[in-house]
Amino acid sequence: MKAIETTIKRPLADTEMAVRAALKDQGFGVLTEIDVAATLKEKLGVNRPPLKILGACNSDFANRALTLDPSVSLVLPCNVVLDSVDDGTHVAIADPRELITGELLAELAHDAAARLVAVIDAIKV
Repeated sequence: MKAIETTIKRPLADTEMAVRAALKDQGFGVLTEIDVAATLKEKLGVNRPPLKILGACNSDFANRALTLDPSVSLVLPCNVVLDSVDDGTHVAIADPRELITGELLAELAHDAAARLVAVIDAIKV
């Protein structure tokens, strides 16, 4: 799947704070948080590097999209994945242009993607 992504040379906890701030600056809130590493440890006894999934949502975009096509709820909220890697943290955001297709939603998906690109750009600094 195509993603909007980058790898930065910061630990996951620091990166997560920067991502949350950048999402907020772009009008997104974090609705859900899944600590995949902790869940796998608890359920399966598996040790893995830190991996978090943040469910981000821009209420205006979500409302507009749901008004146009209620089935958009299948891809809400937008997943932001933070994965601890050898040289820092890899951040990948599901690209709404890949998830929300068709002419009816194209402009909205493009606008949401532009804001998510701005999130990635902000954390690179």
